[in-house]
Amino acid sequence: MITFLRAITLKIIYPLLMLLGGIYKPLKERLQIALVEINNWLVKAEGIKTKRILILIPHCLQISDCNIRVTNNIFNCKRCGRCGVSSLIDLSERFGLRLFIATGGSMARKIVKEFQPEAVVAVACERDLSSGIVDSFPMPVLGIYNQRPEGPCFNTIVDIQKVIEAVEFFGRR
Repeated sequence: MITFLRAITLKIIYPLLMLLGGIYKPLKERLQIALVEINNWLVKAEGIKTKRILILIPHCLQISDCNIRVTNNIFNCKRCGRCGVSSLIDLSERFGLRLFIATGGSMARKIVKEFQPEAVVAVACERDLSSGIVDSFPMPVLGIYNQRPEGPCFNTIVDIQKVIEAVEFFGRR
């Protein structure tokens, strides 16, 4: 029943909301936030437990002046601690999870298709989270917003504790 509610929300209500958001632009981001929140609530209500969890993060979490590019292989990171990438690598190693950086929606979809996890913890902005959640249905995705103190897609940060809570929700401790 909850999967059905997610389907209705993501496949029928979301497109209608984005149509409304296209007409009245100031509303669009709030509607995307609402969709992610509703989705997270429904995914948690389903209570899915799995060990095959994928963590997807955006490339903008890496600090912009870093000399090491981690978009092709996140484990190239030297773990200097200047950005959240090293903490996320530590988290993935501690829980034994796959962690990937996606440079956009197409790459995120490719990673999900290639690794076929049973659940995804995704970090991104409202726009990318909402569209990624819709595209990934029926796979359960918990979305976590990145914070953008310097503007969109530039030196963003994520609350690592929220990522840990999402991973633990799916059953990894």
